[in-house]
Amino acid sequence: MAEPTAARIARSAAALESPLTDLAGFDDWFAEHGRSIRTTAERIPLAAMENWYQTPVTGDLRHRSGKFFTVHGLRVHSPGSAVPWWDQPIIDQPEVGILGILVKEFDGVPHFLMQAKAEPGNPGGLQLSPTVQATRSNYTGVHRGKPVPYVDYFRDTSRHRVVADVRQSEQGAWFYRKRNRNMVVETTGEVEVLEGFRWFTLGQLHLLLSRHDIVNMDARTVMSCLPHASRPEGSLHRTTDVLSWINGARSLTTIDTERIALRGLDEWRHTDMGHSHESGGFFDVIGVSVTARGREVGGWHQPMIEPHGTGVIAFLVREIDGVPHALLHARTEPGYADVVELAPTVQCVPENYAWLPPAARPRHLDEVLAAGPDRILFDTVLSEEGGRFFHARNRYLIVDSDVPEDPGHPDFRWLSMDQLTRLLRHSHYLNVQARSLVACMRSLEATRDSA
Repeated sequence: MAEPTAARIARSAAALESPLTDLAGFDDWFAEHGRSIRTTAERIPLAAMENWYQTPVTGDLRHRSGKFFTVHGLRVHSPGSAVPWWDQPIIDQPEVGILGILVKEFDGVPHFLMQAKAEPGNPGGLQLSPTVQATRSNYTGVHRGKPVPYVDYFRDTSRHRVVADVRQSEQGAWFYRKRNRNMVVETTGEVEVLEGFRWFTLGQLHLLLSRHDIVNMDARTVMSCLPHASRPEGSLHRTTDVLSWINGARSLTTIDTERIALRGLDEWRHTDMGHSHESGGFFDVIGVSVTARGREVGGWHQPMIEPHGTGVIAFLVREIDGVPHALLHARTEPGYADVVELAPTVQCVPENYAWLPPAARPRHLDEVLAAGPDRILFDTVLSEEGGRFFHARNRYLIVDSDVPEDPGHPDFRWLSMDQLTRLLRHSHYLNVQARSLVACMRSLEATRDSA
């Protein structure tokens, strides 16, 4: 009988060393490729962006090919919430991209082919990304650049073994109904390792997750979708009840969105250099000129979202009857395809609440910020997707908590790690921030089990 995939993945998670990659030499390898693979982004006026234009009436930002993405305005009405309405810019990118990691077994241990890749919005330049990280416009050649390496493994999986394949959302506050195909594909054939690519065990990736700005967002979300060997355990709530809770929140929550002109946003300033909120908070829409080495295209112009402040993304966790649970928040964002997704316990930029009513301040934020070192199990600053967001960084935390089994609010519920794993087999249950934290939670489990 073939060994279960989850058991093989667990063996890779337990392997902290590999004959293919020595983590002691990782920094030298990363620095070496950082000299040959680099992007720089210089701010430019929106009107100066080549191949982009502002539509005459609305001011929306569009690519002349009609592909890639559009930045337009969105008017949001959320009756009954602490902030019942607002206007904002949002990125509309309807095409589904591929985020794919290629897996191959060496000496009985599955290894993951990762790429040292630079994105214009990365705060430190180079980060570790999936084997393939490409929009449909990229891998179909709209950018007229070099072909995307290894993409055929994911476009035609008939000759390989699919380990995971699920469409997942991205940031619902900045993207309008954006989805990417999160894929893990295993091959038994020979794979030529191109410059800038390297094989890692899952255990090695878990160790790198604890380092600031090394493992990028796209790698984290794909890692979260991997099969996970669960221990015999009991969850506080039946999964049927959890699904009913989510569906009830989706059915009872009202959030209306209306597309409006980018130039017509209330409480936003519009200048030659971009769009910003009158408060000076939240985020800006800027234009950049990108120069790239080691990419499919040597340079381009594009709009980007630049957030203000470092975010706080946190799971409160505790054991219930000996079983690890995380406190999930049924969260509404205007860009979600299905109204509500499960989010971390806390997901916010604290500085933004200086301009919002007190009732809008996130529940449990103060507990996370006040947590002492003895309660903090994971604490790493990780950046978000550098292809659309400029220097978007969040402090990811996992904090031991004594919040009771009944958290006292209908939008919060304790879920076991086994339940999160099962939900991740399906689309639109866990948001991208929660998926990153699931990857971080598994890294804690793996390093603890290997100790």
